[in-house]
This record gives sequence, C-alpha cells and structure tokens, in this order.
Amino acid sequence: MPLLEVSKLSISFIQYTKGSTQQKVTVMEELDFSINEGEVVAVVGASGSGKSLLAHAIMGILPKNVELTGNISYGGELLDEAKLKLYRGKEIALVPQSVSYLDPLMRIGKQLRTNADGDEQRRERRGLFDRFQLGEYVERLFPFQLSGGMARKVLVSTAALGRTRLIIADEPTPGMHPDDVTEALGRFKQLAEGGCAVLFITHDIEAALRIADKVAVFYAGTAVELAPTADFHGNGEKLRHPYSQALWRALPQNSFEPIAGTQPSRSSDVQGCLFAARCSQAVESCSVSRPEPREVRGGMVRCVHAT
Repeated sequence: MPLLEVSKLSISFIQYTKGSTQQKVTVMEELDFSINEGEVVAVVGASGSGKSLLAHAIMGILPKNVELTGNISYGGELLDEAKLKLYRGKEIALVPQSVSYLDPLMRIGKQLRTNADGDEQRRERRGLFDRFQLGEYVERLFPFQLSGGMARKVLVSTAALGRTRLIIADEPTPGMHPDDVTEALGRFKQLAEGGCAVLFITHDIEAALRIADKVAVFYAGTAVELAPTADFHGNGEKLRHPYSQALWRALPQNSFEPIAGTQPSRSSDVQGCLFAARCSQAVESCSVSRPEPREVRGGMVRCVHAT
C-alpha cells in the first residue's frame, strides 16, 4: 500500500471576471499519483504544470477560493483536516519553495523548535546545521539577516528529521552552493533509505536523477508519465510520452531542442490530449478524448501512441 496516494485530484479556482460574475478556472484535472515508503519520487515539468499545487494540496494550504475534488490518502486513511493537524509538521513535513515561509519577526532558533521535538531531534537538527556549515550564531538571526542560500539550508533543516515519514521538498535547492546541494540531496536519500517517502519537486532534472527512484513528468496539471530514473538517458528513447522525450531533449546537455508552442494554462480548455497541439505524433483522435493512464514497459503514461 502506498504511503501517499492521490486519486482523481482536480483543483479549480473561483475567480471574479466583471462585477459579481464568477468563473471556475480548472488548473489540475483528475491527477493520479502515489509514493511508497522508502522511495524518492521526483516531480518535474515546466512552470505552471501543477507541481507546487500538488504540494500545497497535500499540506492543506491552498487558498480559500479553491474548489478541490478527489481524494488524498496517507497511510491508507483519507487525509482530511483533522488528520492534517495530527501529522503536519510531525510525520509530514514541507520544505517550501519560497523562503518567505520563515517568520520575519522570529529568530531562526525559535522557529526550528517545536513542541514535538525532543533531545534527539534537537541534536539531529544541530548536526544538520553543522553539515551545512551554519554556525550556532545563525539561530540568533532573523530571516532578513540570512542570504538566500542560508535560508534554503535552514528550511531543509526544519523538515529533514528522522521522525518524518513523508517529506515534500518543493524546489529546495536553488541558490545553494553545489556542495550544499549535494549535502541536501544526500540527506533526502538517507531518509528514504531509512523508510521515509520523499516527494522531490524540482526544475533541476539532473539533481532529481541523482536521488530519485522514479520521475513523474507533469504537464498542464496532470502527470503524463511516471518512469524509472534509468529511463532518462541517451536521446530519451526509453521514455514513453512525447512531452517527456521533448523535455529531456530540450536540456542544454542533451540536444538543446526547444519545444514548439506553449502549455495550456487551463486543462479544462482542452478536450483531448493536453499535449496534442504541440505533439508531432498527434492524430485526429488525440483531440477528441483525454488518454487514460496505462502501464507501459514498467511505467505509467497517458498517451495512445506509447508502446
């Protein structure tokens, strides 16, 4: 049984257009996703593909003007608000994308201490600080006194504790020194080897491939492919979805081939395959119905052409 399972998750925003007129804008539609204990699953994709929305939905921190349908289960139980209050910050931890999550009016040391911490957690966090070369003086600083890289290291330290069963790391490494990136990735991998599940959201596919067991490729609010890390090599010939292949070939270290067209901002605007308008393999049927997820060669894909 997966530790975290997302089933048919759809997210819509209720927006005002003119006066009191409202419209519903669907940005994520019927997302299926799961992660097991002891596993690192990386989530990659272009900006606006729904990566951070998934993280915020799991943590229950979406804005109030959101309509959410579908189920999110943790440990086989529906993850409702009561369960979130019980697990959030204890068994489920978020490394947020923005350093603004740090309280600007509270010293770092006070922000690191929680009621759930015992001596073991405090020693563990102090050890992380030492490995990130954050001296004890950092605990006396306010967030505005930290550099961007230091703030990132503090955020990783708040979540990467041994008691955590699920870590959601949302772009945790930008602005960090390469050595610190290696240290952070190593810590996430170490926790996974100890049984923790790590959801690693990133634009940095190379970093993801260093620690991930699987890679989920997001496009326009849904996962179009879930592939073993080993499939990301060469010219992407082992990947199943045309977007995954194009994303891989677009990297500078590969063919550096741009992807023509743009990602739709609202999945509800597209009747058929979300990638059809940009896909060289698209046929008329691709614009008629949305492909269902299916297993192909040990991975999951939403594409009728995948073999």
